[in-house]
Amino acid sequence: MKFLTLTTVAAFALVSFGAQAHGPTRKKVEETVEINAAPDKVWAVIGNFQDMSWLPPVEKTDGKGGNEVKATRTLTLKGGATVDEELYKYSAEKMSYSYRITKVDVKTLPVNDYSSTIKVEDAGGGKSKVAWDGAFYRGYMNNDPPPELNDEASQKAVRGLYRTGLDALKAKIEKSGS
Repeated sequence: MKFLTLTTVAAFALVSFGAQAHGPTRKKVEETVEINAAPDKVWAVIGNFQDMSWLPPVEKTDGKGGNEVKATRTLTLKGGATVDEELYKYSAEKMSYSYRITKVDVKTLPVNDYSSTIKVEDAGGGKSKVAWDGAFYRGYMNNDPPPELNDEASQKAVRGLYRTGLDALKAKIEKSGS
């Protein structure tokens, strides 16, 4: 019979404790949509960081800095909640921009350290593909989060936001033909 040394037991305890003490891991979500319109027409609708009128939950966008890096915007949502965001990458040529949330109540969107990119690509045949992806931590940064702030809740909320936005974008552009 083999006996465990004190060092082995201590190492095992440390590894076990480390696994339990590990906080949240960064989650990623991506949603896409194909739109029956040329990429430049789609970019004309979503390419302005200061205009989120195509996103249904957004009632108003206030911002400064245009499409320059470090530009900011505050989204006022239906119901009055706000989300503050900052642009950190913008390329009209690549039809893409990236931004981060600088302030949001986790009751509004259950995430921390959120960053996102939205881009338009040519899907051929006069169509476009829009991809919206994000990376974030759950709304509760410690262990044992409440259900409304856990990993699943944060992923569901972000995925739902992206799906709602992309479906509305597709409907708006295809309906108007613009």
